[in-house]
Amino acid sequence: MNTADVNINLVDSYFTLLKNLSPNNKLELIARLSKSMKTTIVKKDTSWEALFGAWELDQSADDFVEQLKKDRTFTRKSIDL
Repeated sequence: MNTADVNINLVDSYFTLLKNLSPNNKLELIARLSKSMKTTIVKKDTSWEALFGAWELDQSADDFVEQLKKDRTFTRKSIDL
C-alpha cells in the first residue's frame, strides 16, 4: 500500500466521521481548515539536539579545555558576619 492509498483511506475515514455534522458545523470546520492552510506556524526547535554542531573550533577539544582552565580567574570575597 503506497502513501496515496493511505491518504485516500484517511480522507474517507474522516468523511465518514464528519458527514453527519450539521451544515453550520461543516461550514465552521471548512473555515477552520482554510485558516489553518493560510497560516503556517514555524515551531522553533528548543531541544538540545538543535544545538548539535553549533560550536566549531579551530583547535582540538583538549587544547580548548586547557585554554579555558588557563584563562579562569577566581575572586573570592569574604563577607564578615
